[in-house]
Amino acid sequence: MAPQVAAPAQTAAPATAQAVPSLWNLNFYRIRKKVLAITGQYWVEDQAGTHLAYSKQKLLRLKEDIRVYTDESMARELFQIRQTQILDIWGTFAIVDSATNAVLGYIRRRALTSSFIADEWEMRDPYNNLVGEIKESTGRGLARKYIPGGGLIPEKLTMTLGGQPIATINQQFKIIGDIWEIQCLNVPATFDRRVFLGGVLLMGMVERARK
Repeated sequence: MAPQVAAPAQTAAPATAQAVPSLWNLNFYRIRKKVLAITGQYWVEDQAGTHLAYSKQKLLRLKEDIRVYTDESMARELFQIRQTQILDIWGTFAIVDSATNAVLGYIRRRALTSSFIADEWEMRDPYNNLVGEIKESTGRGLARKYIPGGGLIPEKLTMTLGGQPIATINQQFKIIGDIWEIQCLNVPATFDRRVFLGGVLLMGMVERARK
């Protein structure tokens, strides 16, 4: 069973089989950082640039608790990205539906590989079973980490589910700001894209702070 995740009123439970909301069935998403902001703030957009969601990282926190809303008013919450342990160098995060408090899946950072070779994240189902990965190539990862100026090389990652590529993540070159474009290739209809969108938001908010 998945590890328990603290919630204000109740404990998040694994999601049961149900229809995935249409907002999370698109084949293209863009995640754009708001520039000149004190904390990490990101918009989730569709291909036309229409804002679908907004997220703002908290300033003071013992562990990450990222909330994703419909817009900057933060009046309606869509989903949450919760770090499961305070002392967790591996970085395990639960993706939770705000309306039902159900766990949609988990994102787990492979700390050693990500720190020294290339960025890698695990995608896990609501019961904490490994179902997929988000990985960049070894060559690009080593170049970004060890070549002088390598930090300016945009990240390119591939998402796999059951060993099959289902989407690509391309970071756009920007001196100021941060833009990620996600192109879905063959994502199963039952897979909730909020799981890997949560992973990309984590790359922007958390992974950038490590580097």
